[in-house]
Amino acid sequence: MKHNFPVTLALLLLFIASHLVGLAVIGNYAGARAADGTLSWKELPAIAGVPIERPDLAPAQSILYITIAIVIGTSLILLIIRLNTILLWKLWFFLAVTVCLHISLSAFLPSLWSAIIAVLAALLKTFRPTVIIHNLTEVFLYGGLAAIFVPILSVGAAFILLILLSFYDAYAVWRSKHMIAMAQFQSKSGIFAGLMIPAHGKPAKTVPLKRAKKGTTRTAVLGGGDIGFPLLLSGAVLANQGLISALLVSTGATLSLLTLLLLSQKDKFYPAIPFLTAGCTVGYLFTLLL
Repeated sequence: MKHNFPVTLALLLLFIASHLVGLAVIGNYAGARAADGTLSWKELPAIAGVPIERPDLAPAQSILYITIAIVIGTSLILLIIRLNTILLWKLWFFLAVTVCLHISLSAFLPSLWSAIIAVLAALLKTFRPTVIIHNLTEVFLYGGLAAIFVPILSVGAAFILLILLSFYDAYAVWRSKHMIAMAQFQSKSGIFAGLMIPAHGKPAKTVPLKRAKKGTTRTAVLGGGDIGFPLLLSGAVLANQGLISALLVSTGATLSLLTLLLLSQKDKFYPAIPFLTAGCTVGYLFTLLL
């Protein structure tokens, strides 16, 4: 077992919470369904008067679009690591968190209020992170990403994307190991794109995350992609088959994450997406019985 029971339970609960909030965000952005079954989508909020536009792509095109975006993003992070420019990483992180939180919170709040909360939360998360602030904002982030990409994905396209990412994740962790380097750099910077829980001790809510890690031997992490990409599939299923089916897919992903955490060994890195894809697939097969 990679982590002790409280840490494992915390990771699972935060993963589940991220998916539940994400599905709620997607559901609130979904509009009316036309007679031919086509689902309309509400517009995304603007930031400083500049509207956020979804890519106008067919599902097959969206796979290539998202794949290219991942390659470019990964390349930029690796360049930042090589240059060791932590400030640049923090600025990029701040902007990304602000946009995603704003989109996510706008599903429940007036746009002005969501923008104010998003900026304040992103500032705290980036420059004064605590364990609570970091993980609470993580729960709301992925719904914002899903609200951008789910409308341009079909269930089949989301599955293909997950399969491609499974191969990439395995290669990046077990062969090139650049995924490990990115995780270590992010941990060193004090901010991490994903869940981050001190594996030992009970840090106070107000203790900065970086300080909370001092004196501990390990920190339990789960990458943001491990949360967000299965959510894209659950969101696509929500848009096409309804909430119960989407919950079954997310449940399959949660159970596969539990299996990985129980079977994995301490101080070893594992690619999570192949396991999550398998769990999503099993969950989706159960939807066919409905």
